Amino acid sequence: MAAFWAPLGLIAQSIPVAATPPMGWNSWNHFADKVTDADVRAAADALVASGMRDAGYVYVNIDDTWEAKRDAHGVIQTNEKFPDMKGLADYVHSKGLKLGIYSSPGPKTCAGYEGSYGHEEQDAQTYAAWGIDYLKYDQCSFGDLIAKEAGNDLDKAAAMQRAAYEKMHVAIVKTGRPMVYSFCQYGLYSVWQWAPKAGGNLWRTTDDINDTWDRMTLIGFQQAGLESFAGPGHWNDPDMLEVGNGGMKKSEYEVHMSLWAMLSAPLLAGNDLSKMTPETKAILMNREVIAIDQDALGRPGRRVWAEGPMEIWVKDLSGGKKAIAFFNRGESAMIFDPKLKELAGFRGKSLQNLWTKEELVLGPTASLRVPKHGVLLLEQR
Repeated sequence: MAAFWAPLGLIAQSIPVAATPPMGWNSWNHFADKVTDADVRAAADALVASGMRDAGYVYVNIDDTWEAKRDAHGVIQTNEKFPDMKGLADYVHSKGLKLGIYSSPGPKTCAGYEGSYGHEEQDAQTYAAWGIDYLKYDQCSFGDLIAKEAGNDLDKAAAMQRAAYEKMHVAIVKTGRPMVYSFCQYGLYSVWQWAPKAGGNLWRTTDDINDTWDRMTLIGFQQAGLESFAGPGHWNDPDMLEVGNGGMKKSEYEVHMSLWAMLSAPLLAGNDLSKMTPETKAILMNREVIAIDQDALGRPGRRVWAEGPMEIWVKDLSGGKKAIAFFNRGESAMIFDPKLKELAGFRGKSLQNLWTKEELVLGPTASLRVPKHGVLLLEQR
């Protein structure tokens, strides 16, 4: 289980959060700045009705634009879109789900709303009183403070950022309420090297994703080499899922879901849960693929072979099993050679295709044909 270890000499209790990559839904991709209390309640209802909650999607995360100003005592207020945050949290909890919220270490959020700068402990106490379970902390205007104070001094800039994220970690620990703590600072200053010690349960490794094949693959495949920094309680985060938003084809969304699962990445859906097609549901709720992501060993996959647009990734699973993914990023179908030395450990083993459910024994004549923009995701049986 994960443990928060507070910096600066503060000894914290053990908080068992994010033992596996967090799963849930975030409001930004679909609702952006228009998200309301009613939208979040409807999303919670849809997670239950669709079966997504039971598949593991338990966090309902409100992104930016819920904030109003502070009162005379400095306590953050919600705006008219969210008249009763405690009531909303109670509703979400009543559905067997958890509620997430958003803020920034800077004075303003990315959308120009009230940030937590100078009010970290106060805000953490407010979140705890509301019943918040997850905090996404987005750099936003704090970058301006870094630029002003540190200039071109990268060491000073990195120290400022780490201190800011650590400060909110200490504030969360002081509340005594377990909260998943998500660093959203776009992979700056090699965040994966210091985020766990600063209290992060997950940290963005890249700039924002969008609903295109080129962007998704750029972000996803550049995670290669970061696998050693992640494990139970602390995860590399290549950003939210775009599955179901309409910008990619079925095979491309299967690549997206497969790659995120192999990476042990957080699975945070960002689609309109009220309008999911059977195809979208089948991708987001493929139990075997989710199990690869959520495997208790918590060991992200690694790229073991690449040639042109073809890549092979292997992930160690609990019980001594493995998953193997053949990715084709090219513009035509590709055939992988089953005699590659990197596949030696799989020869003669029974494997299941997690998208078609077909069984395969990996021998010298096995067919490893992968369509353009496609994946062959296999799990050892």
